[in-house]
Amino acid sequence: MKRIVIIEDDKITRESLGLLLQASGYEAVIIDDFKDVVKCIIEAGADLVLLDINIPYINGEVVLQNLRKESTIPVIMVTSRDSETDEMLSMSFGADDYVTKPYNPNILLLRIRAVLKRSNNSNEITYRDLDINLQKGIIKRGDEEIVLTKSEMIIFNNLLSNQNKIVSRDELMTDLWNNSSYINDNALTVNISRLRGKLAELGIDDAIETRKGIGYILI
Repeated sequence: MKRIVIIEDDKITRESLGLLLQASGYEAVIIDDFKDVVKCIIEAGADLVLLDINIPYINGEVVLQNLRKESTIPVIMVTSRDSETDEMLSMSFGADDYVTKPYNPNILLLRIRAVLKRSNNSNEITYRDLDINLQKGIIKRGDEEIVLTKSEMIIFNNLLSNQNKIVSRDELMTDLWNNSSYINDNALTVNISRLRGKLAELGIDDAIETRKGIGYILI
């Protein structure tokens, strides 16, 4: 069952939306603590987020922008604003779709299905005995689970795509920058170290080898 997180400040609207999703076979998770929305989204393990622009404490577009630094979870902006500027900003910040209120429930459900279908394509792969969800940045081994940051997932995916081949630091940096993850050389070293540590938590401590002066290789 796909888990959809609802971030909406109007209680009646979010509860109605939750009932609609549940009746349509989804698990609905309502977030009503708007002080640390990004953390709540990631901890919820969402498959998709319905995010209103007008929420307390912080603009929904800023939430989206901050979320994209950590995760590629699909996001549909749901808002009462009918502004091309808001839509353009939302899409430029990484929204997967944009719906204005009042919306037709059936149309919203169709859009949700379409976004989930796109996000499911080629997002689940395996490595050794690990199950990897590229969209969520989640790696599982049996009942154990770890969550990677966006940068860690980009690095790991690159190494996976080039398994048993050396990937240079420049190649990794280029991939990170192409995915709007702007880190410097020192930060790359830190991310590699953290990725190794997280894989070691799952019992795989020999996955990434350093080839001094050349780059890294996933074995």
